[in-house]
Amino acid sequence: MSYEQKPWLKFYNGAPETIDYPRVTMYEAIMQSVPEYPERIAYEFFDYKSTYRQFSQDIDQCANALAAIGMKKGDRITIAMPTCPQGIICFYAANKLGVVASMIHPLSTPKEIAYYLKISRSRVALTIDTFYNQFKEAEKEAPLDILILTEIFDQATPREQGADKKHEDPKVRWWKSLMAADYHEAPKAQMDTDELAVILYSGGTTGFPKGIMLSNYNFISEGSMVANWAGDLSGEDVSTLAILPIFHGFGLGICCNAAFMGGAKSILVPQFTPEIVVDIIRKKKPTHISGVPTLYDALSRNPDFQSADLSCLQSTSSGADTLPRQVKERFEEVVKRQGGNVQLTEGYGLTEAVTGIMSTPLDGYREGSVGVPFPDMLAKVVAIGTTNEVPFGEEGELCVSGPAVMMGYLEQPEETANVLKKHVDGRIWLHTGDIFTMDKDGYFYFKLRLKRMIKSSGMNVYPVQVEAVLNCHPDVQSVCVIGVPDEAQVEKVKAYVVLKDPAKASPEKIQELIEHCRKDLIKWSCPREVEFRASLPLTKIGKIAFTELEKEAIQQLRAEGKYTGGKK
Repeated sequence: MSYEQKPWLKFYNGAPETIDYPRVTMYEAIMQSVPEYPERIAYEFFDYKSTYRQFSQDIDQCANALAAIGMKKGDRITIAMPTCPQGIICFYAANKLGVVASMIHPLSTPKEIAYYLKISRSRVALTIDTFYNQFKEAEKEAPLDILILTEIFDQATPREQGADKKHEDPKVRWWKSLMAADYHEAPKAQMDTDELAVILYSGGTTGFPKGIMLSNYNFISEGSMVANWAGDLSGEDVSTLAILPIFHGFGLGICCNAAFMGGAKSILVPQFTPEIVVDIIRKKKPTHISGVPTLYDALSRNPDFQSADLSCLQSTSSGADTLPRQVKERFEEVVKRQGGNVQLTEGYGLTEAVTGIMSTPLDGYREGSVGVPFPDMLAKVVAIGTTNEVPFGEEGELCVSGPAVMMGYLEQPEETANVLKKHVDGRIWLHTGDIFTMDKDGYFYFKLRLKRMIKSSGMNVYPVQVEAVLNCHPDVQSVCVIGVPDEAQVEKVKAYVVLKDPAKASPEKIQELIEHCRKDLIKWSCPREVEFRASLPLTKIGKIAFTELEKEAIQQLRAEGKYTGGKK
């Protein structure tokens, strides 16, 4: 059976097999929600609430301001904002004008900012006033015409012209002044749904991140697929907790755009700590949460979360990293004990397809599976380096095809050609670089990133598999496994472990963990080295940053004179 027989296209979660996507821009899709739900709350930001009517007026005012400073269709604007009203208002305002939004992390270094400005050819940028100096340093390499500055609560406080100027810089414009001024009404650009609308960036595990070009259609289809899969997102009491950042496809595409397309409420959270999230859950009663495994792990361990009323929760989903079974079960147990009844579903996605493209059905959990593809997304597993499908259960590279797949990499035609390939069926398939298997029912199982596989004594070792075994040990809180250079084995397996009780760290505990692995893993997959840590480094969206640990290991070996090679 091949992907063409679509064994997974069943009525999972009440989702249809195919969707009729509106041929509109993101701005137009949001504006369609306004007359239907004018007084419904579109978003909350701490104590501030905005109706859909007010949201639309703010978007139009921002578009008028952008047009007044000279922005027009085809221009690029860099938005370096946390998850807050100014960021999403500017995002949709740019879309109204046909301006491409380049979304970057507000904590980017000056060198990174300069790179983003240059590759996106941005003339204008929006950021928090706190990061003014970083942008001015970046401008030495990548000059801007206009730098719009805002303070985090500007949109939630009264507007005024002539805001207090902290910088005598002729390029600076202040958000409050722009949003209070009287401008001519900017007409909506004639923009096709298939045109470039957004630039997001890859994780950048090697070198600088690649710019990922995404169209209106990519986001419209993603939002429609999520809305159909997640159930009713148009109910008056439906709200999603937008913890994930808007510079990432997960936060922008699901927590914001999908919610707004359905007329739901998005609760904007600019910074994650378990304490902040628990307080918001207590006060605002979100019905939907989307997050990464580390978020759910932190919540389920938090005493305040363990005592909160969680009856408001209707659905919870995890993505962006492997969800350990014990994290899933512990989170579900806490929620059930506190009045809720949800399944923590696991999904898979990548920025090259906006974000999530498959998920575990509510009625069909299978351990280790990331589920089945959303409507209209096709998936198959091919032999590495080929376009030939492999038999059920055999490992290979995941390829996906469908409306969410990117246009390509910005200014990198060779890289684009390496991952977007036409197969014999005439479709364009995205080669994800991720190793998967598929069972006979069409469920997919993530194994590892192709670049993360460890070669030890000529054998393939999968860090995810080793991590899963170590996570089952009762003393382990979290773990990350990497391969480090070794003269005898080429690479040896090393585990970084955070213990629930740090006082238990000892040479005896190291041996105990290794012996624990030997019960379930072949010998070359077992760690040869274990290092205890107080915490593990995280990426900007909360995934465990295994590349940082790889760099640390190399530096340590070099310092000890045990490694003289180049980059691992």
